[in-house]
Parts: sequence; C-alpha cells; structure tokens
Amino acid sequence: MFCNCRFSERRASIHRLTSYKNTSRCRKCESLPTFEKVSVELSVVLGRSRMPIHQLLRMGRGAVIELDAGDEDEVEILANDTPIARGMVVVQGNRIAIEVRELIRRPHG
Repeated sequence: MFCNCRFSERRASIHRLTSYKNTSRCRKCESLPTFEKVSVELSVVLGRSRMPIHQLLRMGRGAVIELDAGDEDEVEILANDTPIARGMVVVQGNRIAIEVRELIRRPHG
C-alpha cells in the first residue's frame, strides 16, 4: 500500500505506508503540514547603489536610482536576507521571472 501524497511513483518503493496513527499518509508526509506553515521571504537583488544621505532624502516620486548592474548581469536571490542562489531575469510577455542558474551552498560548520 502506498501513501496518497504528492511524491512520485518512482520514489514509492521508499515511501510505503506505515501503520502510523491509522492514517493514509506516511511518516514523511506527516511532517509536511508543519513545513507548509513556514513563511519565507524571497527577494531578488538586481543591483546596488551608494549615495549620500542628503541625496536620498531629496528623492521624490519618479526618482531613478542608477544601479551597478546591467541587463545581462546575474541577480542574487535571497531567502530571509540570506543568499541562496543566483539567476537571470527573464521576461515572458508582460511578466518578469527569475531563472535560477546556480544554487549557493551554505558552508558546513
């Protein structure tokens, strides 16, 4: 008997049901609702700029901030202000997306 969760059939052999609490979900899936409630803020850094505070205070609506990046440069993807990946900006019709090109591994230790 297999779990009725979202795991692929290919992985089903290691994802068999157990008699855990008489449910139709496996032990692995029982922990998923906990993770589904975790909120992560994702940010994409297109570029950076440095300016004196007096210039920042004078900015108004419509001000343009020049960044140190071009349209073909990689962007940095952050999860809760921690770098997790690098990618490229992709425009699809009237939508903007980020294509992940490289994952940033956290150092162990």
